[in-house]
Amino acid sequence: MSTPTLEIRPSDHPASPEARAQRMTNPGFGRMFTDHMVVVPYREGEGWSQGVLKAYGPIEMDPAASVLHYGQAIFEGFKAYHQPDGGIASFRPEANAKRFNDSARRLAMPELPEGLFVEAATALIRQDRAWVPTAMGESLYLRPLMIATEAALGVRPSNEYLFILMASPSGAYFPAGVKPVTVWISDDYVRAAPGGTGFAKCAGNYAASLVAQRQAKAEGCDQVVWLDAIQREYIEEMGGMNIFFVYQENGETVVVTPELTGTLLPGITRDSLLQLAREQGFRAEERKIGVEEWKKAIAEGRMTEAFACGTAAVITPIGHVKSRRGEWSVNKGETGPVAAKLREVLLNLQHGLAPDTHGWMTRIV
Repeated sequence: MSTPTLEIRPSDHPASPEARAQRMTNPGFGRMFTDHMVVVPYREGEGWSQGVLKAYGPIEMDPAASVLHYGQAIFEGFKAYHQPDGGIASFRPEANAKRFNDSARRLAMPELPEGLFVEAATALIRQDRAWVPTAMGESLYLRPLMIATEAALGVRPSNEYLFILMASPSGAYFPAGVKPVTVWISDDYVRAAPGGTGFAKCAGNYAASLVAQRQAKAEGCDQVVWLDAIQREYIEEMGGMNIFFVYQENGETVVVTPELTGTLLPGITRDSLLQLAREQGFRAEERKIGVEEWKKAIAEGRMTEAFACGTAAVITPIGHVKSRRGEWSVNKGETGPVAAKLREVLLNLQHGLAPDTHGWMTRIV
């Protein structure tokens, strides 16, 4: 079944250049949104209907909508960057489209044609290109989501869904900027279990994480570090981000990240950094790393850095670790050279300051 192309219906009340400039000053993350959004409805038996790019605003939803009761909700996140010649390019949107459908299948939701996903992003970025920040490290964050909208009470997949795409000018994810964070290793809660939804980017994963994040805050920490659900020993993620460790072994720099087991989110930034690390001459590995190994390797000087990565924060160094098993610092609480280098390499690629040898950037305008 073919999917109709998008209808472009520009807003008749976009922000003035002055208002837009004022709102984009120190944008932070997820605090404001552009003039437009894309919506595409789905109905079982009919498929995806024609979508429309229209003015950003509230959506109407029945109180019996399935998403409000049974939690069928997934989302993605990727960015568009200003280029040196004044153009705009997005980073790996096809990878996000694929992961979006991986999440959809896990939650018994319809897959969105990948071409429509990319078309919607392209149309929105073009329409709201004036909202793309120009500063290094800033970007236009794209948030696609799908929710179940059928008004029906009954534990079954919905027959109706709505795909929505919005955009938000993005600065630093953490208010303090790119500075090492303090993390709390959670022994009380787990993010995901084998056979669950850990690999999917679904809303319920994040709702379930909030109590542990609150606990981390109470312990004086910025973020929570998740352990595996079975042995409560192996490190999985930091907050909603993938995590990396840097070792020095026999004169070689080794970058290690927990292997994908089905309980971790297969991060696109994670995948990109593994490839970029090898290109920088580092050895890159995916394997299990336990809390005791982290603590011991730091004490012995074999591990020199730890950092988290994700679309929103890019790379965030870890400076201090707290847990019921003890506390320790990483690289004296400072940003390490490997994290700094990988962040620089990735941002240079995204902003068009370095060659895109992987074909990761999709030119928009």
